[in-house]
Amino acid sequence: MSNSPATDPLDGSHWGPVWRLLHSLDNDIAELYRRAGVDGVRTRFVGPLIQIDRHGPQSIQELADRMEVTHSAMSQTVAAMRHAGLVDHSPGADARTRRITLTKRARELVPFLRAEWRATEASIRELESELPYPLTRVVADIQAALARRPFRDRLAAHLPPEHATEPRRQHATEPRRGQATEPEGRAG
Repeated sequence: MSNSPATDPLDGSHWGPVWRLLHSLDNDIAELYRRAGVDGVRTRFVGPLIQIDRHGPQSIQELADRMEVTHSAMSQTVAAMRHAGLVDHSPGADARTRRITLTKRARELVPFLRAEWRATEASIRELESELPYPLTRVVADIQAALARRPFRDRLAAHLPPEHATEPRRQHATEPRRGQATEPEGRAG
């Protein structure tokens, strides 16, 4: 097996190692849950559960805004948390909204989840202190480069002319620039 880069981009992914690293960190967090006997809690649930505990019942949009994900992504997460018996909903101020609330089981788990979150953040900071160029700095540098020239423009510049597309309006269901589309995991 060769260590040389793939000659055709279809043969690999330049950022594949980044995705695998984040997935590995997320799996380690999930393993901690398993060892602690915390069943049915996915890592993507932890942030919203802590936010509901800290700030009280919230709408899906409020949670999405706090977690910086799309409404659609948070709606899917809330449905999965409800299926796992961690949240319920109650009527909101009007008939169109529902407030997401913690179940008794979730309230019992929150102290462990808060401790894990703090431990994860401390571990990430410790890991970054061992690096000559921390990932948070890389992210800031990438964001600055994208502010100068957005990724969509870079992507369009690399498309062959026969596949070039006209600019189109962003749909309300599409993520805003810089907004995560999938809440799965949180090791990043």
